[in-house]
Amino acid sequence: MRKFLSTLAMAAAASTFMSSAPALAETANPFKCQPGEKYVMNVMVSGVEYWFPVYEMFKQAGQQFGCETAYTGTPEYDVNKQIASFDQALAQKPAGILVHPMNSDPFIEPINRAIEQGTAVVTFAADSPNSKRVSYITSDNVAEGTYAADAVAESMGGKGEYAVLENPGQDNHDKRVAAFVARMEAKWPDMKLVGRAASNQDPTKAYQAVLSLAQAHPDLGAVFMPEANSAIGAAQAAKEGGGKIKVMLADVNAKILDMIKAGEIFGSVNPNQGMQGYMGFMLLWLAKHPELIDPMNDAKRAGTNAMKVPFVDNGFSIVTKDNADDFYWDKYLKRRGTKGIEE
Repeated sequence: MRKFLSTLAMAAAASTFMSSAPALAETANPFKCQPGEKYVMNVMVSGVEYWFPVYEMFKQAGQQFGCETAYTGTPEYDVNKQIASFDQALAQKPAGILVHPMNSDPFIEPINRAIEQGTAVVTFAADSPNSKRVSYITSDNVAEGTYAADAVAESMGGKGEYAVLENPGQDNHDKRVAAFVARMEAKWPDMKLVGRAASNQDPTKAYQAVLSLAQAHPDLGAVFMPEANSAIGAAQAAKEGGGKIKVMLADVNAKILDMIKAGEIFGSVNPNQGMQGYMGFMLLWLAKHPELIDPMNDAKRAGTNAMKVPFVDNGFSIVTKDNADDFYWDKYLKRRGTKGIEE
């Protein structure tokens, strides 16, 4: 009888274990979205190729978590229109928004309103540091500007004249230009800054600015700008001037890559867009699901979001003639077999 009861107990225990096994398996992986859980990426000038690889990896991370994703923004370079597109996305109550705020301060109120609504917000490539966004992911803009300065100065033997084109007011662009100039002043005392102009990402303005700078300073040897659009105009002006002005920039697109391969552009520092998108999603996910973590601090007692990662560095690449083919969006899309921002 005693043996029978023992056997019965073991069988009951095994049955309990077997019946609970599926439940354990179902809860073993908490990294899954609920039906309808959606994460959105929002940008200005939405047709700019830079955003596409960011969204490609944002989307991939979302798919791996079983989430919905969407690419949103305004096609125009207009902060009010970007905020309108942000609000439009927010009205659908997404779980999170990965946003590139065109300007810092105008986005404080919209981001704070999103947080209060329960939508997690992470900024990327440009920040709104006085808002309540939970994280900011970008490449080290200071390192990018520093590397660009060293590369230009070394190619000129550490001596010569240079100029910069700017896009005042955009946080990451301002940092790149400031770092470029600071590095020249600190490490390359024989490199002389002879001019700076606001091209505002406009190739025509950049073209005219470089023509004017070259006319005023015949020994101008290099020009740096913190983005790709201006480089198209700058390189055209440099080419018409005989090709002696080295054009150095940040970011790439198909046209820039063609010009690098043709020797019309000296080089580019390009943020790792894919990591911006992938890690941007991961940061949003964790901010939306803080119950997954229990750090040793006062967050639980205070009732605040335990997810606090103020900054993530996504790294950057140096684009030259040797590796330019690896940065074409159409080739990348073909290799991956996806529809890019259309899905």
